[in-house]
Amino acid sequence: METLFFYLFGGIALLAAMSVVAQKKIFYSALSLIICLGSIAVLFLALEAPFIAAVQVIVYAGAVMVLFLFVIMLLDPFSAAAARDKRKRLTFLAVALGLVALAVLFTLMRAHDPATPPLAGEPPGGTDPVGRLGRLLFTRYLIPFEATSILILVAIMGVVVLARKRS
Repeated sequence: METLFFYLFGGIALLAAMSVVAQKKIFYSALSLIICLGSIAVLFLALEAPFIAAVQVIVYAGAVMVLFLFVIMLLDPFSAAAARDKRKRLTFLAVALGLVALAVLFTLMRAHDPATPPLAGEPPGGTDPVGRLGRLLFTRYLIPFEATSILILVAIMGVVVLARKRS
Protein backbone atom coordinates (compact mmCIF):
# COMPACT_ATOMS: atom_id res chain seq x y z
CA MET A 1 0.00 0.00 0.00
CA GLU A 2 2.87 2.37 0.78
CA THR A 3 4.32 1.71 -2.67
CA LEU A 4 1.03 2.63 -4.35
CA PHE A 5 0.80 5.75 -2.20
CA PHE A 6 4.36 6.74 -3.13
CA TYR A 7 3.86 6.19 -6.85
CA LEU A 8 0.53 8.03 -6.86
CA PHE A 9 1.77 11.20 -5.18
CA GLY A 10 5.21 10.95 -6.76
CA GLY A 11 3.51 10.81 -10.15
CA ILE A 12 1.34 13.79 -9.28
CA ALA A 13 4.45 15.72 -8.22
CA LEU A 14 6.25 14.76 -11.43
CA LEU A 15 3.31 15.70 -13.68
CA ALA A 16 2.82 18.98 -11.85
CA ALA A 17 6.54 19.78 -12.14
CA MET A 18 6.42 19.10 -15.88
CA SER A 19 3.32 21.29 -16.10
CA VAL A 20 5.21 24.14 -14.41
CA VAL A 21 7.65 24.15 -17.31
CA ALA A 22 5.16 23.35 -20.09
CA GLN A 23 2.38 25.85 -19.28
CA LYS A 24 2.10 28.86 -21.57
CA LYS A 25 0.35 31.01 -18.98
CA ILE A 26 2.41 31.94 -15.95
CA PHE A 27 -0.58 31.84 -13.59
CA TYR A 28 -1.28 28.18 -14.41
CA SER A 29 2.40 27.45 -14.05
CA ALA A 30 2.33 28.85 -10.51
CA LEU A 31 -0.77 26.79 -9.68
CA SER A 32 1.01 23.69 -10.98
CA LEU A 33 3.92 24.49 -8.67
CA ILE A 34 1.51 24.66 -5.71
CA ILE A 35 0.18 21.20 -6.64
CA CYS A 36 3.75 19.88 -6.92
CA LEU A 37 4.72 21.28 -3.51
CA GLY A 38 1.53 19.90 -1.95
CA SER A 39 2.15 16.40 -3.26
CA ILE A 40 5.72 16.53 -1.98
CA ALA A 41 4.32 17.46 1.44
CA VAL A 42 2.11 14.36 1.27
CA LEU A 43 5.21 12.30 0.52
CA PHE A 44 6.85 13.77 3.63
CA LEU A 45 3.80 12.65 5.63
CA ALA A 46 4.20 9.16 4.22
CA LEU A 47 7.81 9.20 5.45
CA GLU A 48 6.58 9.93 9.00
CA ALA A 49 7.91 13.50 8.92
CA PRO A 50 4.86 15.63 9.78
CA PHE A 51 6.87 18.69 10.80
CA ILE A 52 8.69 18.85 7.46
CA ALA A 53 5.35 18.38 5.67
CA ALA A 54 3.79 21.23 7.65
CA VAL A 55 6.75 23.50 6.92
CA GLN A 56 6.51 22.55 3.23
CA VAL A 57 2.83 23.53 3.09
CA ILE A 58 3.04 26.64 5.25
CA VAL A 59 6.26 28.15 3.94
CA TYR A 60 6.47 27.07 0.32
CA ALA A 61 2.94 26.28 -0.84
CA GLY A 62 1.52 28.96 1.43
CA ALA A 63 3.68 32.03 1.85
CA VAL A 64 6.07 31.87 -1.10
CA MET A 65 3.43 30.90 -3.64
CA VAL A 66 1.05 33.59 -2.38
CA LEU A 67 3.81 36.12 -3.04
CA PHE A 68 4.41 34.63 -6.50
CA LEU A 69 0.72 34.82 -7.34
CA PHE A 70 0.52 38.35 -5.97
CA VAL A 71 3.30 39.48 -8.29
CA ILE A 72 1.76 37.64 -11.23
CA MET A 73 -1.63 39.25 -10.65
CA LEU A 74 0.08 42.61 -10.17
CA LEU A 75 1.46 42.24 -13.70
CA ASP A 76 -2.08 41.37 -14.98
CA PRO A 77 -1.29 38.63 -17.51
CA PHE A 78 -4.97 37.85 -18.13
CA SER A 79 -7.73 39.67 -19.88
CA ALA A 80 -11.27 39.35 -18.55
CA ALA A 81 -12.61 37.78 -21.77
CA ALA A 82 -10.06 34.96 -21.83
CA ALA A 83 -10.76 34.08 -18.21
CA ARG A 84 -14.53 33.75 -18.82
CA ASP A 85 -14.07 31.32 -21.72
CA LYS A 86 -11.99 28.79 -19.78
CA ARG A 87 -13.89 29.01 -16.50
CA LYS A 88 -16.38 26.26 -17.37
CA ARG A 89 -13.66 23.83 -18.45
CA LEU A 90 -11.56 24.50 -15.37
CA THR A 91 -14.57 24.12 -13.05
CA PHE A 92 -15.32 20.68 -14.49
CA LEU A 93 -11.65 19.69 -14.18
CA ALA A 94 -11.50 20.91 -10.57
CA VAL A 95 -14.62 18.95 -9.60
CA ALA A 96 -13.33 15.79 -11.31
CA LEU A 97 -9.91 16.04 -9.63
CA GLY A 98 -11.58 16.69 -6.28
CA LEU A 99 -13.70 13.55 -6.62
CA VAL A 100 -10.64 11.48 -7.56
CA ALA A 101 -8.75 12.88 -4.56
CA LEU A 102 -11.65 12.02 -2.25
CA ALA A 103 -11.83 8.48 -3.63
CA VAL A 104 -8.09 8.00 -3.06
CA LEU A 105 -8.37 9.45 0.45
CA PHE A 106 -11.22 7.13 1.44
CA THR A 107 -9.40 4.14 -0.05
CA LEU A 108 -6.26 4.95 1.91
CA MET A 109 -8.23 5.53 5.12
CA ARG A 110 -10.01 2.18 4.82
CA ALA A 111 -6.77 0.32 4.06
CA HIS A 112 -4.87 1.84 7.00
CA ASP A 113 -4.44 -0.63 9.83
CA PRO A 114 -3.78 1.17 13.14
CA ALA A 115 -2.21 -1.99 14.57
CA THR A 116 0.79 -1.78 12.25
CA PRO A 117 3.76 0.08 13.69
CA PRO A 118 5.04 3.21 11.93
CA LEU A 119 7.97 2.88 9.54
CA ALA A 120 10.22 5.19 11.54
CA GLY A 121 10.40 4.85 15.28
CA GLU A 122 11.20 7.48 17.85
CA PRO A 123 14.72 8.85 17.52
CA PRO A 124 17.40 7.51 19.88
CA GLY A 125 17.40 9.08 23.29
CA GLY A 126 13.62 9.54 23.35
CA THR A 127 13.79 13.21 22.39
CA ASP A 128 11.21 14.93 20.26
CA PRO A 129 12.87 16.30 17.09
CA VAL A 130 10.39 19.16 16.82
CA GLY A 131 11.06 20.14 20.42
CA ARG A 132 14.81 20.04 19.84
CA LEU A 133 14.41 22.19 16.74
CA GLY A 134 12.29 24.70 18.65
CA ARG A 135 14.81 24.94 21.48
CA LEU A 136 17.68 25.44 19.04
CA LEU A 137 15.76 27.97 17.00
CA PHE A 138 14.91 30.16 19.97
CA THR A 139 18.17 29.81 21.91
CA ARG A 140 21.28 29.25 19.81
CA TYR A 141 19.87 30.60 16.54
CA LEU A 142 17.68 33.40 17.92
CA ILE A 143 19.58 36.27 16.22
CA PRO A 144 19.50 34.73 12.70
CA PHE A 145 15.82 33.85 13.22
CA GLU A 146 14.94 37.42 14.18
CA ALA A 147 17.06 38.83 11.32
CA THR A 148 15.17 36.62 8.88
CA SER A 149 11.82 37.79 10.24
CA ILE A 150 12.88 41.44 9.90
CA LEU A 151 14.02 40.77 6.33
CA ILE A 152 10.64 39.20 5.49
CA LEU A 153 8.85 42.18 7.07
CA VAL A 154 10.89 44.61 4.95
CA ALA A 155 10.09 42.56 1.82
CA ILE A 156 6.36 42.68 2.60
CA MET A 157 6.53 46.43 3.12
CA GLY A 158 8.33 46.76 -0.23
CA VAL A 159 5.61 44.77 -1.99
CA VAL A 160 2.92 46.99 -0.46
CA VAL A 161 4.75 50.13 -1.59
CA LEU A 162 5.23 48.75 -5.11
CA ALA A 163 1.63 47.57 -5.38
CA ARG A 164 0.15 50.88 -4.30
CA LYS A 165 -1.19 52.87 -7.24
CA ARG A 166 0.57 56.12 -7.89
CA SER A 167 -1.52 59.28 -8.12
